[in-house]
Amino acid sequence: MSKFRKWSRIIHRDVSYLFAGMILIYALSGILMNHRGDLNPHYSVSRHEYKVSADLTDKTKVDKELVLSLLEPLGEEGNYTKHYFPKGEEMKVFLKGGSSLVINTQTGEAVYENLQRRPLLSDMVKLHYNPGRWWTTFSDIFAVCLILITLTGLVMVKGSKGFWGRGGILFIIGIVIPVLFLML
Repeated sequence: MSKFRKWSRIIHRDVSYLFAGMILIYALSGILMNHRGDLNPHYSVSRHEYKVSADLTDKTKVDKELVLSLLEPLGEEGNYTKHYFPKGEEMKVFLKGGSSLVINTQTGEAVYENLQRRPLLSDMVKLHYNPGRWWTTFSDIFAVCLILITLTGLVMVKGSKGFWGRGGILFIIGIVIPVLFLML
């Protein structure tokens, strides 16, 4: 049994080091996914409210050139996609990258929302959505290695602190908690 424990330690240590980075990435992105209501992991949104001086009351006179002139102070004239009037007194301008400008045509009140992609966080969360076939293969290997890390960890310690003592009790608690959540 001592050779078995020795090999369990070696396998546990080496596979744990190999996948430690992935475990951290999955853990961090999992936390981000759990709190999507509090923090958008894909984009940061900045909102800027101001007043437009141009006369937008006559929709027939609002053309692309006028809209581009409204986008100039924001530095967004090169990102214009289209504009339309979803409500009687509201004009919405769509910009490349998901940003937008909404203007009340009667009062001139404008709200500019700028979306900026969060490079690292967005990419980490994207891994949870399985971005491709190659990732499925890697994820399967990763899952098998997590099982291997767990099983080798269970048998490494012997005695009252091992699986047949305190370790076994903690193991059972670790199974009971998610089962309780599923039942309740």
